[in-house]
Amino acid sequence: MLEGIIRESIGKRETKALRRDGYLIANIYGKGLENINAAFKQNEYIRTVRSKEALAFDVKVADKTLSVVIQSYESHPLTGELLHVDLMVAQKDIQTHYHVPVKLVGESIGLKNKGLVNLSKKRLRVKGLIGDLPKEIVIDISDMDVGDSKMIRDLDPIGNVTFTDSSRVGVVSIIKAK
Repeated sequence: MLEGIIRESIGKRETKALRRDGYLIANIYGKGLENINAAFKQNEYIRTVRSKEALAFDVKVADKTLSVVIQSYESHPLTGELLHVDLMVAQKDIQTHYHVPVKLVGESIGLKNKGLVNLSKKRLRVKGLIGDLPKEIVIDISDMDVGDSKMIRDLDPIGNVTFTDSSRVGVVSIIKAK
């Protein structure tokens, strides 16, 4: 379980001091809950996120154990280092919006014909209960050739979960290499 600390002050000086000490700044929020300004050791956070089994994972902040989902993050434009993360509390009985990662499987016919895979939506926005969500949305691209694309309307429906992006939004395509 990932353990963090409560940030006493949210000023610029204190934030820079925490980052120098190896902490990642985080905001934890949820519907009907008070916002929590927290900080996690950056290496522990990355290790926890990479090894998680489901979309939600547990964090412990100030003797509270919360199940949270990553909503957004901010990274440094040059170094790629994580600067800030927004975590939403996964409440079991509240239906809300989540961002579920997309995973591509199979080897496309278009790759053999000198095409490139273009994944335009790395995470899809869905609405549902946390218990109904998959860890990731798997898309098989093995039958796709150069010029083919898959949109949200082409994806298999997930029970009790609805896609909130427009049905004409492209998720993955095979483009011609230049």
